[in-house]
Amino acid sequence: MSDNKTALITGITGQDGSYLTELLLEKGYTVHGVVRRTSNLLRSRIEHLRGNERVYGKSLFLHYGDLSDGTTLRRIFSEVRPAEIYHLAGQSHVGLSFEIPESTCEEIGMATLRLLEIARDQPQPVKFYHASSSEIFGNATESPQTEKTPLLPASPYGCAKAFATQLARVYRESYGLFVCNGILYNHESPRRGENFVTRKIARAVARIARGLEQELSLGKLESRRDWGRAQDYVVAMWLMLQQEKADDYVVATGETHSVRDFVEAAFAVVNLPPDKYVKRNPAFDRPADPARLVGSPEKIKTTLGWRPSGSFNDLVREMVEAELAAAD
Repeated sequence: MSDNKTALITGITGQDGSYLTELLLEKGYTVHGVVRRTSNLLRSRIEHLRGNERVYGKSLFLHYGDLSDGTTLRRIFSEVRPAEIYHLAGQSHVGLSFEIPESTCEEIGMATLRLLEIARDQPQPVKFYHASSSEIFGNATESPQTEKTPLLPASPYGCAKAFATQLARVYRESYGLFVCNGILYNHESPRRGENFVTRKIARAVARIARGLEQELSLGKLESRRDWGRAQDYVVAMWLMLQQEKADDYVVATGETHSVRDFVEAAFAVVNLPPDKYVKRNPAFDRPADPARLVGSPEKIKTTLGWRPSGSFNDLVREMVEAELAAAD
């Protein structure tokens, strides 16, 4: 099976999907991606690959399909016959999940079940990566969290991810399917969606520095997160599927920073005082915000030799500089 370097990625147009695609192409894979018909590929994060004729149609292929449509998904599987599946798709915004709980649970929970069933029916064994999330721990009973921390989700998104994560374990234990849960903590990059607070901050700071905006409106500045770089986290996903045995891994930096820290680091890049521009807006507060989510990367460091690269300040600088370049 090691000779077959064919990967299928759901959520290929997302932040993680685009970085993972680049990583796998570098490693000599043929990459297939499932794309929603409604996806605007012209503005997508893989447009630079789609426009590269040495890559597109040769080692990168896209297939239209919806995660709610089992028939189409089965057809894609039988056409592609992937050795590795990276399931990254699904509504990924925690705050938004309070507004659209039903579709969040459908997209995250039922879609994962559908894919696990299809993977189980494949003639050749497949390795399956499931994108779990630190939000499954929600109001965690311990800090830092490990692979053994009890699940206590605090949002519809967290509940749906907890359901999908447990299903992945059931399929691994009951059917011997090679399924790994990557329990990823917050990971950011210049390709982060604009509705995420880190990208919102980076963008506003760049636009304030260029005189295009006057203020940055934010919810709770004390919320703390364990923030890493998306480019590092996709390496962790790949490493999980290269092992002899499937397992679950927390992928985190082990450090927390507050939204205020992120704001201060971002304004420091452009040498401006944050107090002058930041306005507090309670409308952006979440109904329930997890207390202190910080992951212990001990297991993945020891077992797979994975290490996060770059510091928190490097990440913030990278995001702000990308926005400054875009604002010019």
